[in-house]
Amino acid sequence: MTDPADEPVAGAPAPMPEQHERELVRLNRALRTLSAGNRALLRMADEQALLHEMCRVIVDTGGYAAASVAYAEHDETQRLRWMAGAGIDIALLEPHLYTWADTPEGRNLVGDCVRSDQAIVGKHIDDPQYALPFADMRAMLLQQGFASFTAFPLHIEGQVVGVLGIAAAEADAFDEAEVKLLGELADDLAYGVANLRTHIQKLEAQATIARLAYFDALTGLPNRTQLVEVLEAAIASAKRQRHSLALLQLEVGHFREINKVLGYRAGDELLQLLGRRLSAEIQADEILARVGEAEFALLLPNGGADYAEQVAQRLLAMLREPVEVAKLTLDPRVAIGIALFPGHADDAESLLRRANVAMHQANLASGGYAIYAGGQEQEHMRRLALMGDLHRAVREHELRLFCQPKVDIASRRVCGAEALVRWQHPQHGSVRTAEFIQLAEEAGTITPLTNWMLEAAFSQIYAWHEAGLDWPLAINLSGHDLYDPRLTERIRGLFATWGIAPELIQFELTESALMANPAAGLETLIHLKQLGVKLFIDDYGTGYSSLSYLQKLPVDGVKIDQSFVMPMVVNGNSATIVSSTIELGHNLGLTVVAEGVESAAIWHRLVALKCDVAQGYLISMPMPAAQCQAWNSTWSQNGLAPA
Repeated sequence: MTDPADEPVAGAPAPMPEQHERELVRLNRALRTLSAGNRALLRMADEQALLHEMCRVIVDTGGYAAASVAYAEHDETQRLRWMAGAGIDIALLEPHLYTWADTPEGRNLVGDCVRSDQAIVGKHIDDPQYALPFADMRAMLLQQGFASFTAFPLHIEGQVVGVLGIAAAEADAFDEAEVKLLGELADDLAYGVANLRTHIQKLEAQATIARLAYFDALTGLPNRTQLVEVLEAAIASAKRQRHSLALLQLEVGHFREINKVLGYRAGDELLQLLGRRLSAEIQADEILARVGEAEFALLLPNGGADYAEQVAQRLLAMLREPVEVAKLTLDPRVAIGIALFPGHADDAESLLRRANVAMHQANLASGGYAIYAGGQEQEHMRRLALMGDLHRAVREHELRLFCQPKVDIASRRVCGAEALVRWQHPQHGSVRTAEFIQLAEEAGTITPLTNWMLEAAFSQIYAWHEAGLDWPLAINLSGHDLYDPRLTERIRGLFATWGIAPELIQFELTESALMANPAAGLETLIHLKQLGVKLFIDDYGTGYSSLSYLQKLPVDGVKIDQSFVMPMVVNGNSATIVSSTIELGHNLGLTVVAEGVESAAIWHRLVALKCDVAQGYLISMPMPAAQCQAWNSTWSQNGLAPA
């Protein structure tokens, strides 16, 4: 007898077959997952966050047992890197080396998906064909209730970059319709990742363009364009708040010579090192920029002349420390110019221009700093006029020959002198030697000046010899002179004209002059040496050569620059440099001359170090050549020893 409850009700839908009902549940699950996943794509702005959110949606919204994402490394390791997961702790997967290589370890569900570029659908985790490479991992997954697994490849620009894996608790999960929808979800995820990466690349490109527009590519510092904008804003603020500001401009000396001798890479390295040194010295509100090939600028947004000078002094002290570039130790000379708002200018370009003028004024003194002074533009006009006047000075005998004696330290006897030139301008008075020699080199009039010097020196040596005074006289040659093909013949002609002995003539050449073109310089030195004269390297230690290089040159001695000699009794580093130079010079058979001997303490230190020759104000200031004989008599009568 049938229970009335079991009878079908008229008009009620027939019950669905169990298989069809399961398919519909799975389809709805996949649709919910796809919809929620698309919403996640719209919300996420970070790749890692997107991966985590997609895995969470698959588990929490879709009801799947677990979801995970692994990225495939396309390198020699072919490693699989777990990026995100939900329903499973990916930290448990990380200790194992997962790979997609075609090896026994790589023949797993995820690895096969990458290699085949096909979805691996509905495979049982305990299927021997797709057994995990690690038995403990397989056991753990089964214990957590994962029965089946599907892996979908993630494509970006035609390459499989990873896998989206989804695990279900049912052993027979993932039918055809469900897999199709989940495949769309994997494609959407890959699209979202690619879109985020494209967006990031666009932002990075925009940032790169901004950096190129406003930052120096070599040093990473703000460039001139950014400095001008910041300076304009700082000036506007200073006007409103009625306070001053300062702009410092710094130039690295001899930078072109460094590039020429050591190469552009060494020059770049030097600028990077100096940029880092300067950056470490400035305050948080100060702006350091690179504004030229070898020029930096420093904006002090709050400060007047006193503070600007303090900063300049501190920077100079810091920059005097040698730097190692291209396995050589360099002594970077830096000149600093200072311009002030509102006293010197009230707009950015004018302030920059006047800081530059002050910087070049400082550079004339071979380093140091200078504050812009009104009328410095007129000073530039004066210098231009002096360039033209120098021709007349040579022709109309406005130049004078001065000499500074040298003393043999062991015997305390005068052993020669250095020939120097002085210019008494009829309108401007005495013109500084360093200034008009630089003008001569810039204007291309150094050769007439050198010819005058050679004539005056040979004539003076002849006059001394006739009076019984045989002092060797050292004549300075510039880099331009060194590469003058007529120089040697001109000197040979002077020897023939005056009939003086070659040992009474010496030539001094700076390191920078030699290193500007070493091959041509060596050729000229060889020709000069063949005349029987002695050759000295002047200002040794301030250039870019080394004694190991100098031993290849036909030189007889070196002159240690006064910047090392003068502070040697109070500065340990200077004392070490002087001591080392003397020792190495003697080992190479060179005579060592110390410049800048201005005190008895320096003299006695040089005696202890067995230096050969001393030159400086302790012995004598430069004097007109005509006074040398009388000075020599006084020196001889006073016992030959400095007080």
